[in-house]
Amino acid sequence: MTAWSDTPPPAATQPVVLVVDDSLETLRMLGDALVAEGYVVLAARDAQEALERFEVAIPDGVLLDAVMPGMDGFDLCQRIKSTPAWSHVPVLFMTGLSDSEPLLRGFASGGVDYVVKPLRIPEVMARLATHVRNARVARLAQEAVDVAGLGTVVLDSLGRLAWRSPQAMVWLGQAFGADAAGQAQATHWLAAARREGTAQADGAQGRLLARHLGQGSLGESMLLLSLTPLNTAAAQRLREVALTPRETEVLSWLAKGKTNRDIADILGMSHRTVNKHLEHVFEKLGVETRAAAAAIAGRLLPQE
Repeated sequence: MTAWSDTPPPAATQPVVLVVDDSLETLRMLGDALVAEGYVVLAARDAQEALERFEVAIPDGVLLDAVMPGMDGFDLCQRIKSTPAWSHVPVLFMTGLSDSEPLLRGFASGGVDYVVKPLRIPEVMARLATHVRNARVARLAQEAVDVAGLGTVVLDSLGRLAWRSPQAMVWLGQAFGADAAGQAQATHWLAAARREGTAQADGAQGRLLARHLGQGSLGESMLLLSLTPLNTAAAQRLREVALTPRETEVLSWLAKGKTNRDIADILGMSHRTVNKHLEHVFEKLGVETRAAAAAIAGRLLPQE
């Protein structure tokens, strides 16, 4: 094993790339090139070593040989993508195969791109940099939702769970269970939310709401999760007020000091629609001003 392959987990600002190839010459060549580009490099000679590297430090990207002894690159990629904590990592296949069948298999297993051997280093660096940057931006944006007291889930084009934020993972486990059967039930529920626009599920911790935000690249769909506690006096009062899920969201952002235009941008609706929702909220709460509505929201809505 070369020196750079045993590098300890890096600082958060340094991108980490895992190179998986049974050729020591390829590992050395790519390792030297990646280090020169400012990456921290982890290396593995086979799938088992690659999984061990993931346990030490989750990389920002993977350069993966498609054909290896034992578990091949396609099966390893599927393993990575089926593990929620790892599924966001972009995998680029390195292959000497030019036929369309293995290339299609690579994309089907979760790969985002491929480079052809013999490798052209400038092309590898350019493709890798693009995917690492895009994946980092997307992950930061998705994790930021948790800071607002919400959770994010991404379903792939086939309706499978592709990614979930830490908060979403906790809520789905509480509502459906963390075992395989629970995960299957959660995925079915999320697929219904994508199809219908929204879905609700009552659990021991409260009422879980999933709202479909729309379809992104490669047919992926993003859903936003929120939780309303069921067993508190405030929650009971909130149910008595009979706000719709959308009205509750608008009121929640109002209580955080957001303007109508801010709320429109956050929830993806028009300024006029926000005004209409607030009219209904004021009527149901029996108030006439934003300040009064915000004060009631502070008592009724769950606090972060």
